[in-house]
Amino acid sequence: MRTYLPYVAAVALAIHGVIHFLGIGVYFELVEMADLPYKTTLLGGAIDVGDAGIRVFALLTAVAGVGFVASALALVTGWRYWREILLGVTAFSLVLTTLDWTVASAGVLANLTILAGLFVMPRL
Repeated sequence: MRTYLPYVAAVALAIHGVIHFLGIGVYFELVEMADLPYKTTLLGGAIDVGDAGIRVFALLTAVAGVGFVASALALVTGWRYWREILLGVTAFSLVLTTLDWTVASAGVLANLTILAGLFVMPRL
């Protein structure tokens, strides 16, 4: 079972990364989703960043998505710095998901779980 753990973790990381791309579709008004409505506010409506600001936010979210997919690839290929990349992208994602807490609360929990895994689990 232990030999499959990196692959299971990599799939979970890649899925988390792909989910980050939903913001591009919604915040660029390319798709409509009931669970992720278009808005121009962050921090539960406390800060209005406008149309341009929410698009910048969506691009930053996509950067985090790319980082998670890259981390997953680095993990399965055995690249030596996969932990450092994952730590950085998870911290970045945690900031972004916290800013968009009303629709990304599950992302906050996923990021906290990843961070806990990085600090608690033995080196793979």
